[in-house]
Amino acid sequence: MRIVIAAAMLSVFAAVPASAKMMACTSENLMKSTMMMKPEQNAANKEMAMANTDMSNGKMKSACMHYMKSQKMSMAK
Repeated sequence: MRIVIAAAMLSVFAAVPASAKMMACTSENLMKSTMMMKPEQNAANKEMAMANTDMSNGKMKSACMHYMKSQKMSMAK
C-alpha cells in the first residue's frame, strides 16, 4: 500500500512543469521575484513587502511564509 501511495505522489510531482515550481527562500530569489512582479498584483506585492521587512529584521521563518504566499498569488492568474 505504501508503494502505491508513494508512486501516486511522485507522479503528481512529475506532472508539475518546471516553471510552476516554487523558488527557494533566499534573498537572491526574493529580489528576482520582486523584479518579475506586475504592478496590478497588489496582494502579491504586499506579501513581498512584508517578506522584505521580515528578512531585514532577521525573521526568516516569517519572511519565507510571506514569500511563499506571494509566489502562490502570482501563479494564480
